[in-house]
Amino acid sequence: MGLIVAQIRLMYLQQQKLDLEYKIQLITQTKMGLSASVSDLMQVGNDFDPESPTTKMLQQRQAKLKVLEQKLDNQMAAYNSRLKMIEVEFESARGMMEKNIQQSFRYG
Repeated sequence: MGLIVAQIRLMYLQQQKLDLEYKIQLITQTKMGLSASVSDLMQVGNDFDPESPTTKMLQQRQAKLKVLEQKLDNQMAAYNSRLKMIEVEFESARGMMEKNIQQSFRYG
């Protein structure tokens, strides 16, 4: 019975790990898009007078994008932290499963 529970636990942890890795990948792609947008805004902003309303609007948008990027950084840090915890738990569960296998198939 312990072997089956350990296998189910490993499968669950593997699924959680894959889910977090996928979310981290999505955040990374989103951040790349945000960086490109911020860069584009900076280039467009250089074409206008620094005191013009258009430049100020572009600066506000740029600030909002930077705030969004910071939120994404925080979310990615949380996901990375959870991913590390899951990896540690996965290794522990794998060790317990190997121990159960050795005990189950020991002769003598």
